[in-house]
Amino acid sequence: MNNFTRTLLAIALIFSVPFTSLAQKSGVTKYKCMVQMTNYVGEDAYVVVSLINPKGLYEKTLYVMGPDKKWYKDLKEWNKFNIKKPTKNISAITGASVAGGDRSVTTFEIEDSKLNAGYKLRFETAVEDKEYYAKDIEVPLTTEGVSSKTEGTNYIRYVRFSQN
Repeated sequence: MNNFTRTLLAIALIFSVPFTSLAQKSGVTKYKCMVQMTNYVGEDAYVVVSLINPKGLYEKTLYVMGPDKKWYKDLKEWNKFNIKKPTKNISAITGASVAGGDRSVTTFEIEDSKLNAGYKLRFETAVEDKEYYAKDIEVPLTTEGVSSKTEGTNYIRYVRFSQN
């Protein structure tokens, strides 16, 4: 192997590293999620968005609306999961809680392999001194589910997604 060939090979290897790390990110789609709350009276709601597997079990925490960890215990079902399998660096996926009548827009990533594979997105809500709802909304993680508006049943009026 001559020097010219070695140089070309070294350049190819150097430039392939960034493209390899980009390729590892493929297979993941960013979704923008808008949550519109009902006009309830009371404290701000804590909302957790979780990926639920086809067996109905928590697989991953996608986003937490509510920064104060002392209130996480009020999100009872999610908290059981989070105690057993804590989310690493939860502050990276945490934002402000949401008041009655307000809306929140967040972005999170979902692996493309989960789409149309029996998964759901669960929105769990809790408000201080009020009812707790383990399934305020469950959105099927399907092409249709993430492209349409889904009506809520309690504190959440509806959620709407768009690809980011």
